[in-house]
Amino acid sequence: MLYVIGIGPGSQAAMTLEALDAIRDADIIVGYKTYTHLVKHLTGDKQVIKTGMCKEIERCQVALDLAVGGQKVALISSGDAGIYGMAGLILALSTQQQLDVEIRLIAGVTSSTAAAALLGAPLMHDFCHISLSDLMTPWPVIERRILCAAEADFVICFYNPRSHGRPDHLAKAFALLRRHKSDTTPVGVVRAAGRKKQEKWLTTLGEMDFTPVDMTCLVIVGNQATYCRDGLMITPRGYQIAEDNEARESNDETAYE
Repeated sequence: MLYVIGIGPGSQAAMTLEALDAIRDADIIVGYKTYTHLVKHLTGDKQVIKTGMCKEIERCQVALDLAVGGQKVALISSGDAGIYGMAGLILALSTQQQLDVEIRLIAGVTSSTAAAALLGAPLMHDFCHISLSDLMTPWPVIERRILCAAEADFVICFYNPRSHGRPDHLAKAFALLRRHKSDTTPVGVVRAAGRKKQEKWLTTLGEMDFTPVDMTCLVIVGNQATYCRDGLMITPRGYQIAEDNEARESNDETAYE
């Protein structure tokens, strides 16, 4: 048995009961070292196999080999394993190698929804995810996706926004967005959602400071209807809300006629 688990953004409170049960049921835990540390309190004396960055194929192959050998294995990813996680790679390897192994995919809370809940309700209407990492996706492809999403007025969640190796990608993305979005478009940033060093702040497309943004951040750019009020970022879905008490009372009276 191979469990492919999304452990959520970082805290046990944001993990599903299904994910917790699978970790407890597994004999061996496999994952990127940062993620295995996040579940350290759950693993007890289980065998834990940690790997570093850019070892995704090796990590998945180890998990598959152990599962084929009869072990109950939990391969963990942050957020949801099917969103920039290990689910796709595990399935690709297992089908390519025609392995006889039971694989169970367990959904997790994504970084985008975790960040959105902290900011308010920025994802109430159509939105998309775009990763700014060009390690496996050519930058021209990323640019085209940014432009199409901006032209279509999607709310956009940027994953992997800025790193030491890619310090200018977020600034380049915002320059592309300005072709179709105004400088007053609200932007929300959340760092380390659900973890001890969690932070959040609101800004706009035109006033964005890229300096504090790093790989632990999730950046949400609103659409033309998104607004900020009382420290909350809100994207309306289209509900018609009365503007004042008089209008609400009028609607209430009409309902009883």
